[in-house]
Amino acid sequence: MDDSAPPPLSLWLRELPITVPIALSPLRRPQPVAGAREGAGQPVIVIPGILSSDNATALLRRTLELSGYRGYTSELGFMTGIQAATLTRAADRLAAIAEAEQRKVALVGWSLGGLYARVLAQRHPELVELVMTLGTPFSGDRRANNAWRLYEAINDHKVDAPPVPDDPAVKPPVPTIALWSRKDGVIAPAAARGMSHERDAEIEVPFHHFALASTRPAIARVVTELGRALAG
Repeated sequence: MDDSAPPPLSLWLRELPITVPIALSPLRRPQPVAGAREGAGQPVIVIPGILSSDNATALLRRTLELSGYRGYTSELGFMTGIQAATLTRAADRLAAIAEAEQRKVALVGWSLGGLYARVLAQRHPELVELVMTLGTPFSGDRRANNAWRLYEAINDHKVDAPPVPDDPAVKPPVPTIALWSRKDGVIAPAAARGMSHERDAEIEVPFHHFALASTRPAIARVVTELGRALAG
């Protein structure tokens, strides 16, 4: 299978049941992650994906907090696409947390949220400890996914012509880790993996796209890999 092409319909259909744990995320209790590195108070902003909000990442943030991190919401509201005003709010949120914590902030972005995370780190590397993307299509053809038609239907611009000058494929000058999956039913693996000059590390994980920040096994892997990256 061509891993630079949009995933097949069979994979996309397997994503649909995972909308349930996403919806229930605010109600679910975190569990300890065995063997994970203690977060030592590292602040982390978790940025959600398209057609979701901070509610969708509640279980991930709570698990980070249980692991010793300081988990923060993005406070970007309901995410629909790349918008200049949303980037401005994201930058203000990043600066406020870095000031309050008196240290750099780690950014974890799920799908569309990872594009925001990478651009924030490009613009404000002095405030960012690292960037971790979860199934984020930052590399290659912006239509190498099963969401671009939806994106264009709910936005006033084409998916490959956002109203900002930034290119998320450019590697930010901070450690940048891309988690990707061959089971992703939304994003082409190559788009989420990126090329060697676009990120520092890529990690293949065995999870569907919607599961990456909503199911316990995937969240445990995210917390574990974040700890390894920060320790390195």
